[in-house]
This record gives sequence, structure tokens and C-alpha cells, in this order.
Amino acid sequence: MAFLAIFICYMDRVAISVAIIPMVETYGWDLSTQGLVLSSFFIGYLLTQIVGGKLADRFGGKIVLGFGVFIWSLFTLVAPPAAALGITVLIIARILMGMGEAVTFPAIYALYARWIPVRERSRSAGFSNSGIPLGTVFALLATPVIVAQWGWEWVFYIFGATGFIWCAIWYFIIAPNPRQQSGISQAELDLIAADTIADTPAAATPWGALMGNMSVWAIIVAHFCNNWWFYVLLAWLPTFVTKGLGVDYASVGLFAMMPHIALFFFINIAGVVADRLIGSGMSITRVRKLMMLIGSGSSIIALLLVGQAQSAVTAIAIMTVGSALGGFAVSGFFVNHMDIAPEHAGTLMGITNTAGTIPGIIGVLVSGWILDTTGSWTLVFQVAAAVSAFGLIFYLLFGSGERQFSDAVSRVEGAPA
Repeated sequence: MAFLAIFICYMDRVAISVAIIPMVETYGWDLSTQGLVLSSFFIGYLLTQIVGGKLADRFGGKIVLGFGVFIWSLFTLVAPPAAALGITVLIIARILMGMGEAVTFPAIYALYARWIPVRERSRSAGFSNSGIPLGTVFALLATPVIVAQWGWEWVFYIFGATGFIWCAIWYFIIAPNPRQQSGISQAELDLIAADTIADTPAAATPWGALMGNMSVWAIIVAHFCNNWWFYVLLAWLPTFVTKGLGVDYASVGLFAMMPHIALFFFINIAGVVADRLIGSGMSITRVRKLMMLIGSGSSIIALLLVGQAQSAVTAIAIMTVGSALGGFAVSGFFVNHMDIAPEHAGTLMGITNTAGTIPGIIGVLVSGWILDTTGSWTLVFQVAAAVSAFGLIFYLLFGSGERQFSDAVSRVEGAPA
């Protein structure tokens, strides 16, 4: 269900990037208006990350995640009438949709800290987060088909309704905690209880200890730097394929989806590898740093090479391999929240995902500025590689898999192992 929530989240988020083309034909929006519509989502997405995480830690991830999916599905569904009422109404709807989606990852992490034993967290987080590339690819492929068959309005009606179906299943089938889950065995309950935190509301968030801890900052910096290349890829890959590589527009979808498909498979493979290494006795700190070295290191190499590629096939092959191995980073920094602060995993994810959202705005804008002023795709990729390299070095120096905080004790000094 967490995987499906993230799948629907990205399906709804990405759909408008395709649906906006016929919307422009309907309403005659200029490029500035289009940019405002597309970017308004991130305003809402920035606003409720930390609040959503705090609420999930305090009241439980089930209610927060369910409410978030309901809200973003509602404002996906009303996008067509909102657009008909005017650009201001549509922008408000997009902001509210972003606020709903913002609680997704914090709520899931608050749940995972209480449901998933340590030795299963990498592949659990890997599987659920693989909904990101798969939801993206589905939206890129399904949206043009729906537009051609029924019109752009039905993209939002169908995708929004899908979220409501998810909400109904979530409400009736999933319990707030393992003890209340129907059909769970005592053996599974014992396994979960032995290696997770108690299902009780988190104590007051130790803000000073959190923000003064270098292991926390390692995740924050890694999240920001890793998302830089991901958002650049998400926003600019179709343009790079057509204008940079000269690929025919009709073939853009096939080329652009390959890195996302590869990412889907390797996120899951990396999760299995990381959990097996932890199960074999390797320290969590070493596993997280190894996963980051493979993931970020591969992404950096791919970004440096792709600008030198002489053909579309070569460039996409490099990006596909880089994205595939880049999926190992999910089993590095992206699951690390539950290692160092399980009682506050939702809040911590809210903090780091807020930082990780910023590149969706400034990273994409900086890349556009580089292209406007120099016309160099190579420089765009080199900047992304440099940002990623900084994040990797910072994480290798200060990251830790050791628990830093508990409800009983909040340790500011917690030196990385």
C-alpha cells in the first residue's frame, strides 16, 4: 500500500507536465503562466513536510498518510473545473495538492519505524520508493492515451479517482499498528516488536539536538545533493533527448523512460543487498556508506560522461546505467532516518525532504539559466555531478547508522561511527 501511495503520488504529480500541452490549447496560456502552474505545486509541497512528519510521529502514520492521499486526490480531481474558473483558482488547487503530497514520505517513515524490523528496512523502503520511477513512467505513457481518447480533463478525473480507491482500501484493510492488524500471527508480532520502536506517540521533538547533530546534517545534505541530479533528470531529460541529441519527438517517450525503468529495478535490488549485508553482521554505518558510494559515485560518473556522448543511444545508455546504480543511494541516506532517530523518523524525513525539494526549484532553474547563457548541456551535467560529489563526501565523513536519539535520551554529540 505504501508503494501504491507513492506510485499514485508521482503519477498525479507528473501527469500535468504532459496534460498541460492540450490545456494550453484550450486556455491560451503563455510560457510564464505555464511555468507558474507547474511550479505552484512545489509551494504546497514545501509547506507541510515537517508538519506532516510531526503529526505522523504524534498521531500515527495511518491517519496522516490516508488524509494526505485524500487531499491530493481531491485537488487532482477538481483541476479541470478549477482551470475553467481561472488561473488563480487552478494555482490554489495545485498548491493544496502539493500540501497533500508533502506528508507522504514522512508518514510512511513514521509507519515503517513501527512496523519494519531493522534487517528489512532497506528493501521495504526500496520497494515503496520504487513507486517513484514507475509512477513517473506510467504517467508519461498513459496521459497521452487518455488525452487522445477522452480529452485532457479525464486525466485528472481518472487519476484522482484512483487515489480515492486507494483511500478506501487503506481505511478498511490496514490497521494503525501491528497489534491491531487483522490476520497477523503472534510469531510475526514478536519479530516486529523485537526490532522496532514501541507504537506510542513520540515525545516532544528534540529540535536542538536534531539540528545540532552531524549525522542528521549528513542526511540533509545528501538528500539535497542527490535530488539535484534527479530533478534535473526529471525536468530536462525530454528536452535533452530532443534538442541536445536530435531524437525525433515521437521517440522521446521511449528514450526518456529507460532511466526510470532501470531505477525501478535497481532500487529493489539494492534494498535486498543492503539488508543481506546487515544480516551478515556488517555494521549499519558501513552498509549505508557503501550504498551511498555505489549510488552517488555511479551517478557522478554518468553525469560526467553523458555530456561527452556522440549519439543518442550512447547518451541514454550512460544515463540508464547511472540511474540504475544510483538507486543504491536509497539504501544509503534515504532509509537512514529510521536508523538514527526511529521515534522521530517522520519529522526527520519531513526536514530532509524539505531540503530535498529545493533542488526541484533552484536546480531546474539553474540548469535552464546555464542553457540560456551557454547552451552547454555538458555544463548542466557537470554542475549536477559537482553537487552530487559534495553530498557524497559530506555523507561519507559524517553519516552514521547508529541510533542518535531516543525518547529517553537525546544525544547531541553522537559522533558518526
